[in-house]
Amino acid sequence: MYELKIVSHMAAAHQLRNFHGKCENLHGHNWKIEVYVTGKDLEENGILVDFRQIKEATQEVINELDHRFLNDLQYFKEVNPSSENIARHIFDSVGKLLNNDRVRVSRVTAWESDSACATYKKP
Repeated sequence: MYELKIVSHMAAAHQLRNFHGKCENLHGHNWKIEVYVTGKDLEENGILVDFRQIKEATQEVINELDHRFLNDLQYFKEVNPSSENIARHIFDSVGKLLNNDRVRVSRVTAWESDSACATYKKP
């Protein structure tokens, strides 16, 4: 099995609901987003998928989140915009753009700081 990873960045604000602590207040992060793609069969040219395709699909999703108050976005009106749910949203959204019979998004990690992140992956 092969695994590729790209890293992207975005800035976004959020306010956690049903949380008692500082993060219930409006605040923002400079997020680092890691998207992992896996597959077992390489193309004839020896690559799994062009990194550009992963970057473009990820950027399309990131553009909807970047420099936004996440709580205002339709998806996060009902889903708490935690790091965990941001990772899952990106996983699902990039997967819709990229997944096929050869490659799949395998996990997404959303770093809200240099020392704190959440990863979403399907078992």
